[in-house]
Amino acid sequence: MLFAGRLRILLWCLVWLLPGSGALAQGETLPVNPDRPLLQLGAGDQVKMEVFGRPEMDTVTYVSDDGTVRVPLAGAVRIGGLSPAEAAERVEAALRKGQFLVDPHVTFTVIQSRSQRVSVLGEVKSPGRYPIESNSTVLDLIAQAGGPTDKGADTIYILRPDGGGTLQRLSVGLKSVTDPQQGMPAILQTLRSGDSIFVPAAQQFYITGAVRAPATYRLDSDMTLLQAIARAGGVTERGSASRVQIRRKGSTGDYAVVAGKPNDKIQPDDVITVKERIF
Repeated sequence: MLFAGRLRILLWCLVWLLPGSGALAQGETLPVNPDRPLLQLGAGDQVKMEVFGRPEMDTVTYVSDDGTVRVPLAGAVRIGGLSPAEAAERVEAALRKGQFLVDPHVTFTVIQSRSQRVSVLGEVKSPGRYPIESNSTVLDLIAQAGGPTDKGADTIYILRPDGGGTLQRLSVGLKSVTDPQQGMPAILQTLRSGDSIFVPAAQQFYITGAVRAPATYRLDSDMTLLQAIARAGGVTERGSASRVQIRRKGSTGDYAVVAGKPNDKIQPDDVITVKERIF
């Protein structure tokens, strides 16, 4: 629990402090290391090895802590960090080198992956580290984590080390998955082991005065003053929708009070005050 808490704080800091962040445009993919397989075998993975024409050599085993598996006849063969196809080639080479088989054909199938994991942190119902498969997407991992909480933002962040080891931060819109005009949304692209997903808290606004449910509310995209008042249950019998003030923080950090109009766009941390009618 202590480690998980420290990891959460570290990733939160990286999300907000890391330079060079960006959003994924239509058709754009996450940065990857071309020398790194999409699915890497690692310690704890349960794999099935099959040798064509030699069913007595078929075996189900685990990748050991040192990245090796026990292969009938050939003994320990290191496959850690390889893809299943590369692992098969490594075992074939070991069988040929030991002169056990002349032309072996080996296949590896991952039964259970324990080494390939992605961290899901922030405003999700069950933060933690989750196993992934070769086709696991951002949406899959958020679903495994129980989905965003009511406080979760619509834009999330993916942290991924590039080929040079630099940590990249990319923003992904959760709602893009429902937009048929977006082609292949980033949220449906596959993840790699070592990625981290961070779901920040949504921006908020505050509403007080003559409304039925004064409180702090989640700020939706392009929300208007009229919609904000409706979110708070509407004005009371003594309230006036035409007597509304908005206290707003400017770019210099100073606050200004402006008269609110129904179609004004609400900004993060606005404080809306609905006044009572004069008569």
